[in-house]
Amino acid sequence: MLAQIRDFFEQHLRLEGTQETDTEEALRLAAAALLLEMTRMDHQVLPEELAAVLSVLQNHFELDERRAKELLECAEVERARATDYYQFTSLINQSYTAQQKAKLIELLWRVAFADAHLNKYEEHLVRKIADLLYVPHSAFIAAKHRAQTAD
Repeated sequence: MLAQIRDFFEQHLRLEGTQETDTEEALRLAAAALLLEMTRMDHQVLPEELAAVLSVLQNHFELDERRAKELLECAEVERARATDYYQFTSLINQSYTAQQKAKLIELLWRVAFADAHLNKYEEHLVRKIADLLYVPHSAFIAAKHRAQTAD
């Protein structure tokens, strides 16, 4: 598994060899880890939730299916190793604009709603991440409404 992660980063980060590319990929990994965490909040990982995460990664980050799956695998390793959300949210806070943070909150809501049932633990996670990203309550609520009416 570690070889897969190393290969992914060498293949997708080192090609362009810029600091900006490294940061962009790290941000994708952080966002993907948070999205994966959402799938586990109700103590059951459902296929529709994983499909929602894969779709979000493909559409939001403009990745093909293969790269999105590789990112998902790397994010799962990082998510499992993490002791808290700070390593992900601090990186996002350093680089994302307020609009990008609100969009990430919307994407978390989309994963939460993927199984057509909002669990209290899912809602708690979105609130917690929104707080850690300093997303105002009005943007938090607007993101929830956009996610509910999407698709």
